[in-house]
Amino acid sequence: MMERLDKILCSQGTLTRSEGGRLVRGGRVTVDGVVCRDPAKKLDPEKQAITLDGRALGYARHVYLMLNKPVGILCVSRDPKVRTVVDLLPEEYRRRGLFPAGRLDKDTHGLVLITDDGDFAHNLLSPRHHVPKRYCARLDKPLSDAAAQAFRAGPTLEDGTKCLPAQVTVLEEGEEPLVEVVIYEGKFHQIKRMFAAVGSHVIWLKRYAMGGLELDESLPEGACRPLTESEKECILPKK
Repeated sequence: MMERLDKILCSQGTLTRSEGGRLVRGGRVTVDGVVCRDPAKKLDPEKQAITLDGRALGYARHVYLMLNKPVGILCVSRDPKVRTVVDLLPEEYRRRGLFPAGRLDKDTHGLVLITDDGDFAHNLLSPRHHVPKRYCARLDKPLSDAAAQAFRAGPTLEDGTKCLPAQVTVLEEGEEPLVEVVIYEGKFHQIKRMFAAVGSHVIWLKRYAMGGLELDESLPEGACRPLTESEKECILPKK
C-alpha cells in the first residue's frame, strides 16, 4: 500500500509527522539508496528500502508484543501519575498508538498483549468471538460445588450484571485453594467480582493465556518480546 514518506516514518516510532518531515527535508532519509527530501513522496514501505541516518527502518505495519505484567503497573496506554504497561516497553518497540489489548487490574500480573492493531484487539476481546482468557487464582476459602455450578451457568455479579458461562477447576485443594478460571469476555474486575458473587475473595491472580497463546514463562516480569507468526495465528480461533 502506498503511503507518504513522513507518515511511514512516524508510524514506526514516536516521531510526529512534522518531525518526520524535518528529517526528510534535512536529507537524513534514503529510499532505495537515494536521498529523498520530499516528505509527501508516496512509497510502498513493504517493497522499498528506507533508511534513517543510515539505519534500515525495519518496517512493520503493526506491532504485537507479549508482556509479562508485574503487580503495581497500570494496564493502560498512558497515565500522568502512574507507570503503565506501555512505559515498560524498550525504546526499540515503542511507537505511536500502542495500547494493551485487554486490561489486567493493577494488582494482577501475567500475560498482556500490546499492539497498535485495532481490528486484532476487537476480535480478541469481543465476546461473540469466544476467545478464552485463562487465569490462575488463589482463593481465601475452599470452592463449593454450588459456586462451581454458578460459574458454569454464567454467574450474576452483585450489581446484577450477568456474565457468560465460565469454567472453574480446582488445581490445588486446601484452605486457600488454587483454581483455574476460563472466561470469554472481559468485564471490569470480572474474575474478582465473579468470586465475590459466590462468597469468595481472590488473594492472588495471574492471567497466563489468551486464546491459544500462553505466557512465555522464561520472560521475566516487566519484560516483553514480539510475538512470532505462529503465536499470532494461534490466538484467535480459526474461522
